[in-house]
Amino acid sequence: MPAVGSRDGVRFEDTDGARWVTIERPPLNVLDVATIESIGAAVSGLESRRELKAVVVRSGIPRTFSAGADVRDHARERVGLLLDAFHGLFRTLEGLAQVTVAMVDGTCLGGGCELAIACDIVLATPRSVFGQPEIDVGCFPPLASVLLPRVAPRAAAELLFTGAPIAAGEAARVGLISRVADDIEAEARRVVRLLAGKSAVVLALARRARRLGAMGAPVEALAAVDRLYREALVPTADAEEGVQAFLEKRPPRWRDE
Repeated sequence: MPAVGSRDGVRFEDTDGARWVTIERPPLNVLDVATIESIGAAVSGLESRRELKAVVVRSGIPRTFSAGADVRDHARERVGLLLDAFHGLFRTLEGLAQVTVAMVDGTCLGGGCELAIACDIVLATPRSVFGQPEIDVGCFPPLASVLLPRVAPRAAAELLFTGAPIAAGEAARVGLISRVADDIEAEARRVVRLLAGKSAVVLALARRARRLGAMGAPVEALAAVDRLYREALVPTADAEEGVQAFLEKRPPRWRDE
């Protein structure tokens, strides 16, 4: 895939070891089916791009990450297309080798909030607000119903049942997001720089381990992660290099394999 692209209000570029995906669909970055599919296309095809350690999703519209999915697509005759597209995007994000980062500045509601919390790391500005108002239009958000009890278990019921939004500080306190930063661009680039120095193969396995760790009972999850460590991580060249570099008191020379 090329290093720069644009389609249906979504553009991307590869720089500084990350793919930066920008949603720009004025005025509120409403996510219709075409836009969701364009985000999916922008984050696809990265399997062999080991020089990219992160995928950053952000908005090109000030004070708005996304106001959510297009309410018209919730109509009975269209909602199947919306769910297929949105849940397909989630599966694509989950399957990436790269760490996913959401940069949220401003309004982050409904499907926009689901997109943000589907990312591994969520950064927000102090003026950001998060919420799942689907209950007010007679439905509930399937993806948030799965993710919220995992990332913010105590806050999940209130967010899902009342539809009331919460401010960035509260979102950070309950674990919905990673942190609040006044300069979100600088903070995102700091995170990307940290990731850029890691082994691509180990990062990919660490993402898998984190997902496995969130599944099922702790004992079952640990057994799955143990297998991943022994069978997938230990045989890699970078696992051995990391230990050797530490013992020899030198920076590791990652081979990304």
